[in-house]
Amino acid sequence: MANGVWDTVLIEGLAVETVIGVYDWERKITQRVLVDLEMAWNNSIPGGSDDVADALDYAAVSERVSACLKTLEPQLLETGAEAIANLLQSEFGVRWLKLTLNKPGAVPSARSVGVRIERGSRT
Repeated sequence: MANGVWDTVLIEGLAVETVIGVYDWERKITQRVLVDLEMAWNNSIPGGSDDVADALDYAAVSERVSACLKTLEPQLLETGAEAIANLLQSEFGVRWLKLTLNKPGAVPSARSVGVRIERGSRT
């Protein structure tokens, strides 16, 4: 980030209803996936300008992440995570991100299962 700024934009608990899973019955229903994102962004610019055009548009990011998962209908959480990371880096210019995808109720004895990936560099 410019001038040693290490800011983060957060999106937590983004709920997406999509087809996801490897079993035949899972391919016939939608299930909830929860997305948590941390994205490196220099917030000093929009903080100084108070102009949304200078900010990382978290509404647009949320819409694209949801659309990505709904269109992709992945079998694996890992596939969804990689697709989202690629999307954020290519379409929004996010240099670094930490992404968690959770699938609540996938394992009866666990509240949720999921994957967490980190992509890019803060420098």
